[in-house]
Amino acid sequence: MKNIIGVRFKKLGKIYFFNPKKLKVQKGNKVIVETAQGEEYGEVVIPNRAVDDDKVIEPLKKVVRIANYKDHKHYEDCRKKEKEAFNVCLKKIKEHKLDMTLTDVEFKFDNSKILFYFTADGRIDFRELVKDLAAIYKTRIELRQIGVRDEVKRIGGNGICGRELCCCSFLSDFEAVSIKMAKEQNISLNPSKISGNCGRLMCCLKYENEVYEEKLKHLPHVGAIVKTVDGEGEVDNVEILKEKLRVKIKDGESYLYKKYDAKDIKIIKDNMSETINEEELQHKKELEELEKMEKEIN
Repeated sequence: MKNIIGVRFKKLGKIYFFNPKKLKVQKGNKVIVETAQGEEYGEVVIPNRAVDDDKVIEPLKKVVRIANYKDHKHYEDCRKKEKEAFNVCLKKIKEHKLDMTLTDVEFKFDNSKILFYFTADGRIDFRELVKDLAAIYKTRIELRQIGVRDEVKRIGGNGICGRELCCCSFLSDFEAVSIKMAKEQNISLNPSKISGNCGRLMCCLKYENEVYEEKLKHLPHVGAIVKTVDGEGEVDNVEILKEKLRVKIKDGESYLYKKYDAKDIKIIKDNMSETINEEELQHKKELEELEKMEKEIN
């Protein structure tokens, strides 16, 4: 068994595991740990815990110490310097007339590097900007282009549901979201309805998708021919989460529309083809272009 703790360096950032050695820490404690990029200041989110050896990826970096007053002060000083560096970088971007938007600045705890995060529509030649910043701060400078999702996560905000954005409240990682997920969930491909504040497909399409995939395994598609207690008909609508179907049944010269529980019907012939109208086809092309841009940046 290995003794580990979980540490997070940013709000809603990834949790990394470290070897606390003989230190006993509590949730919420601030600690100084070894990382591949030097010493870092982080918050304990998982206190001392024993786990099986095969669940630990070796080698584990070590906890140097529980943060002291000097560490706390240095951390706060770094945050103040970041605000100053942000304004300096903005001025230099204007001087070099670069088509980029600065979003954040990060001073590494051990003063080994300063990171400047930015967004841009394409590739930016920022070599002269780096030279200027390095001359001012006398340390290693790194400019890192991020996607619009990362930008919105740093800024924060509320979604169309009225709640705080998922990426700002509980999602620690961005996972790939596809148009196919929207189709499987019977959502219109209108970008204004399925795009988040970042302009990309909403993250909730991904983490809710597993439920839809599981239910769709035993539900017929729209257009399927099914047998009901009232006779054979064609599936006109599917309420996936409720597992209910609206079936169109021939009734003389007209049609009867009636809802049934999925468990009460028998599938005679399913329709696996995807139906999409001209408007949705145009929306789909727009969304595919956005997906392509996101992949190029990342």
